Amino acid sequence: MKFGIKGQIVVALALAVASASVVAGEGHGHSKGHDSMSGEACVGFGPQTPRDIDSLGGENKRMFTMAPPSTKMNLCNIHFHENAEHKAKDFSIYAGDGNHGYDSGYQCGISKELSKAELAPTKAAICKGEHGDLQPGDTIEVHWVHSSADVKPGPTLGSCLDDATMNPALRVETQVFTLVNDSNALDFNDLDYDGNMVNGYHQPKALPTNTGKPVEFLGSTTGPKYSEQQCSPLQVAWSVRPQCAKLDINSVGEWCKDNAFDEDHAHGVRKLVTNPKLLSKIK
Repeated sequence: MKFGIKGQIVVALALAVASASVVAGEGHGHSKGHDSMSGEACVGFGPQTPRDIDSLGGENKRMFTMAPPSTKMNLCNIHFHENAEHKAKDFSIYAGDGNHGYDSGYQCGISKELSKAELAPTKAAICKGEHGDLQPGDTIEVHWVHSSADVKPGPTLGSCLDDATMNPALRVETQVFTLVNDSNALDFNDLDYDGNMVNGYHQPKALPTNTGKPVEFLGSTTGPKYSEQQCSPLQVAWSVRPQCAKLDINSVGEWCKDNAFDEDHAHGVRKLVTNPKLLSKIK
């Protein structure tokens, strides 16, 4: 979850204030050892993300108000990461240390239980980017980002800001998927935005409803540029569903070809945050 060109002034100001509290570290979210806490943690920042949502503890003292329900906010961006940034019982298979946020994160347990048909190769490359394409059996984590600002959906998280609301409340609805070559699985286009308005708010056509009660907590933006040594200063309320679901990989490929967010490939992941001083308490 990372901001684009629009809104960089706001982010730059926040970073300038926060930088004085940062203890020098790697700052790219790809240090070796997924459970290591090498180097000193950044100081003075609010709670960070991603986290193990099965671990409820946290010692971060900088609290802020939980964002409203996503139904009372405007959808402003949809994007996804290759492998799960978060960790839970159902997505806890470690993918490796990776490289600049790729080939890291966590995979769904059900990805190891798929049929030969579900794992059949696709006819064409799916969402191919600089770091390769998606394959059946891969895990992705999808973020539906919502803002309290009077905005409409668009490219990058800069679409979540406007000139009249320089510090909007942000909420990210989150679902982890296993990709399968099966048209009977969930269709990503059914979870997309298509000009859908509900009670005056921009909304996705649907969100997953059968993957467990979302775990809510206070955190930050994610993405591989951040780590436990270089924290994000931005405040985000998270709703992370604890169970994986199967998603038709071909529908993801179609979405990558044409969507309102100019998304055409998977983003890298931020290394899991484990230092309790950088985590909020899940209530």
